[in-house]
Amino acid sequence: MTYLTANLHGCYSEFLELLRQIKFRDNDVMYVLGDVVDYGGEPMELICDLSMRYNVYAIAGEHDYIAARLLLGFERLLGQGKTPDAAFVEQMNAWAADGGRPTLDGYRKLDSEMKEGVLDYFSDMLLYENIVVGGREYLLVHAGLGSLAEGGQPTPDEMFAAPLDWNKKYFESKTVVAGHVPTDQIPGATPGRIYRTGGCIALDCGAARGGRVGCLRLEDGAEFYV
Repeated sequence: MTYLTANLHGCYSEFLELLRQIKFRDNDVMYVLGDVVDYGGEPMELICDLSMRYNVYAIAGEHDYIAARLLLGFERLLGQGKTPDAAFVEQMNAWAADGGRPTLDGYRKLDSEMKEGVLDYFSDMLLYENIVVGGREYLLVHAGLGSLAEGGQPTPDEMFAAPLDWNKKYFESKTVVAGHVPTDQIPGATPGRIYRTGGCIALDCGAARGGRVGCLRLEDGAEFYV
């Protein structure tokens, strides 16, 4: 079976409960559509768990991208014996204030081998993925499409710059699935529930703000919530 979820935001206990609820097995596949880290209390526990699962694939979200860029930059500075300049410190502080503190604190507790593994995992995250399930095509992203809508190759910043227009049909034969925008902020959607339109599916059920983790099974459209 093929499962989609998004915006786990360090909710590791909820993720484990989701796996139990869906009876996730070795021959199943799960895609996590971005923002694995920040806000929640166990982002490093979640990252380390995901990194060891061969059948779970992560799409990069802007929080993952920022965390990777800043943590990698910090490690490079340490390796070169340099002190972070004021601009870098300001970026780190802004990230920590915008939900990054649990991620930063968790990272600092890791040993050097685990830190390297986390940075490698961030680097391996996909920007998007095309899959076919049951004869239907899906384009998996975190926030928006950037130039993907015209067949281009967008940068991460382009894909994170603007969310989807949820009521737009971007492709004739392909459904776009994304997280990023909690469904309680989408007009016409039911707060805390997955939202589907003719061309798009919204998965972010607000786990970062006291909501739920939502999960969609593509084969039969079943929804699961923790």
